Amino acid sequence: MPYFDAASSAPLHPVARQALRASLDEGWADPARLYREGRRAALLLDAAREAAAEAVGCRPDELVFTPSGTHAVHAGVTGVLSGRRRVGRHAAVSAVEHSSVLHAVAAGGDVTEVPVDRFGAVSPESYAEVLRTDTALACLQSANHEVGTEQPVAAVAEVCRSRGVPLLVDAAQSLGWGPVEGGWSVLTASAHKWGGPAGVGLLAVRKGVRFAPQGPADERESGRAPGFQNIPAVVAAAASLRAVRAEAAAEGRRLRELVDVIRARVPELVPDVEVVGDPLRRLPHLVTFSCLYVDGEALLHALDLADFSVNSGSSCTSGTLTPSHVLRAMGVLSEGNVRVSLPSGTPAAEVDRFLEVLPGVVAGVRDRLGAPAAPPVAGAPAASPAAGGTLVVDAIGRRCPIPVIELAKVIGDVPVGGTVTVLADDEAARLDIPAWCAMRGQEYVGERPADHGAAYVVRRVS
Repeated sequence: MPYFDAASSAPLHPVARQALRASLDEGWADPARLYREGRRAALLLDAAREAAAEAVGCRPDELVFTPSGTHAVHAGVTGVLSGRRRVGRHAAVSAVEHSSVLHAVAAGGDVTEVPVDRFGAVSPESYAEVLRTDTALACLQSANHEVGTEQPVAAVAEVCRSRGVPLLVDAAQSLGWGPVEGGWSVLTASAHKWGGPAGVGLLAVRKGVRFAPQGPADERESGRAPGFQNIPAVVAAAASLRAVRAEAAAEGRRLRELVDVIRARVPELVPDVEVVGDPLRRLPHLVTFSCLYVDGEALLHALDLADFSVNSGSSCTSGTLTPSHVLRAMGVLSEGNVRVSLPSGTPAAEVDRFLEVLPGVVAGVRDRLGAPAAPPVAGAPAASPAAGGTLVVDAIGRRCPIPVIELAKVIGDVPVGGTVTVLADDEAARLDIPAWCAMRGQEYVGERPADHGAAYVVRRVS
């Protein structure tokens, strides 16, 4: 069964499996002890730290292993905010950061979110605008976990350096592909993202950064990640990071070609699709697209039945009624969202079969939802003009993508220049109705409050 969700967790790399098995016999003792079993464990831990530090691009004594990537993020954020508490409690973060970063900074104090463009990228100038005299920390991911867009870390780091603000980089998605360039101050990562075992994170803090570890403390891992180290898992994480880095250049080129095929072919094969994320400055293995008139959960289930494991940022697949904060910040279509992230070694034949299966799966979901088969013909007269040139569609209590489907069904019933007002309480409508207008060449007039939700007004242009 093709597994296309490496951005969530990559399959265990063969080198990680071998290293894990080998180190189980040598790495079980306490590395802080002086007897031979402890010394053997310490040697394994030191070697793993040196290998990981080389991959990160820092000194071994600047890097610690944590119980997870999320733990590394929270330890990094709280440590810097506490260490720089005399400066202030303000933090600047991009609007598309991983939820662990957003949660960590929200718990620490005053936060300003830096907006992104429609590709999901920030600009260095936007960071410069939000940095203040009381800014204690800035955060920026190296590459986005949902759409794959790479961020201008080096340029933002230079802006932060000029203002005396440390920059924390969440490198979870990109570290397996290469080091993070630029003068970052703190870096975090998670081993299961590159094919290492789950339960191992990395936290690197450059010398000279004011840092005060918070929470439980002991003498292990410089006091930044207390508790007995899982040495076999740490060894496997470091060994797999070195292995994937050795393969990264060739495998990255190969997967980028496969992703290029997906980016080009999906809009040709499936009507009404928006491919999102930067087409050039992106991770080599990841592509995201959204399908109009499609329930994301139903689409994922249908692809699963067709033996494809993919992910989604649609609201109906996230356990909440709100779409992905990443798609929301980008202002792109969220319904029917599919994230494909290819693990290393993915054969081209699996991508070809995915492209064969996808059109029928999407068509089936649209048919079950009663989606319109085609848009109104440009310039065609209204079939049955509505009184006063306006219609109201009540979609209160109906979830994505129904509000947009109902809009599409009636747009031809108002004359050119007339309006349709959609009443909806689904947060996804705030993204999807303007996106539908852009895709259909209609005018999105705006939004106003309404009972139990919002009223979205669309004017028929053609």
